[in-house]
Amino acid sequence: MSPLTVSVVAATGEITRTDWEQLAPSGHPFLNRDFLDILERHGMAGPECGWKAHHLTAMNSDGMALGILPLYVRTNSHGDFIHDWSWAAAYQQLGKPYYPKLLSGLPHTPATGPRLLVRPGDNAECIRHALVEAALEQVAGHGLSSWHVAFPAEDEVTVLRGHGLLVSHNVQFHWRNHGCADFTDFLGTFNAERRRKVRAERRRVADSGLHIEVRHGNEIDPEEWPALHSLYAATFDKYRNYAAFTPASFADLASSLGRRMVAFIARERGDPVAISICFRSDDTLYGRYWGTAASYHSLHFELCFYQGIDYCLREGLATFEPGAGGEHKVARGFEPTVVRSCHWIEDARMRHLLDQHLDRQRPAILAYAEEAATHLPFRKVSGP
Repeated sequence: MSPLTVSVVAATGEITRTDWEQLAPSGHPFLNRDFLDILERHGMAGPECGWKAHHLTAMNSDGMALGILPLYVRTNSHGDFIHDWSWAAAYQQLGKPYYPKLLSGLPHTPATGPRLLVRPGDNAECIRHALVEAALEQVAGHGLSSWHVAFPAEDEVTVLRGHGLLVSHNVQFHWRNHGCADFTDFLGTFNAERRRKVRAERRRVADSGLHIEVRHGNEIDPEEWPALHSLYAATFDKYRNYAAFTPASFADLASSLGRRMVAFIARERGDPVAISICFRSDDTLYGRYWGTAASYHSLHFELCFYQGIDYCLREGLATFEPGAGGEHKVARGFEPTVVRSCHWIEDARMRHLLDQHLDRQRPAILAYAEEAATHLPFRKVSGP
């Protein structure tokens, strides 16, 4: 392999579309140039939200892109979902700065997937190692506290652990398509009590007079986004949180991603009153943003869970990841799934302390996932 040159790129838009398409998974809604570029240009992954693009690109001597490692310098932990707030507090108690830190992850998106985007071939492993080493050099060279890789692919966890990164564990709840023909077929796998409850929730919505429609990004008029965005923002306002996305950013995402964006919209007398915004790859639906203008019984479950399952069954998708948290998902058929993130801690003493902390935490998280699985609603299959 010819010598590699690893460089820092200050914006996704500076990387050519051809390079992204050759290195990133085909059809992925988040691991593509448009998604990250739009979030950076509109500020959701910009300095105003505590993100500064610091991507690494690996080129050979002929100028061919062989690898990309999306990276951001972070000045807070909002929107990266690695749950390191207590780590920052520990640093503060010791009089050490935790921010800025370095993050490889998808802004505002807790979805597992590749982070080391590398051209396939015999040299792929060497390119991965070169990108990891370059990221570690960035931490040391810029005086950063740490480098975090949020939700990498399983094989990447092995690579990162081999470079000394610590591994944290968490639990999400994912729906999996076990071969059901439609929602009725899926509901038939539930025990009687849970089946009645789901039917009752769906019936409440059906009898409410609300009309629910499914529309892809390219099917939504840009002029509709201010009204739809106001529903999304209302949820953040209710809990006094910050709604990072803007109407213009949603409109740009819809236009660029097309069918990779899926919106479930509830209307009352023609006016939108609730929305669940999802994204999809060729095999997975990702639930992301929910909002409503008022309280409607069971509508959250309908738009955020049941409509998504319906969609996956119609489209032949294998998995539905509705986002972080939410034990209430278990009773609706979402299985506890262990996800991992990786962490390089520059300070040797802090690295040792956090390694001990994660080592103690891991059995409890795995036990929680096992215990949560006992509450799944599926019928018990009797033996022969």
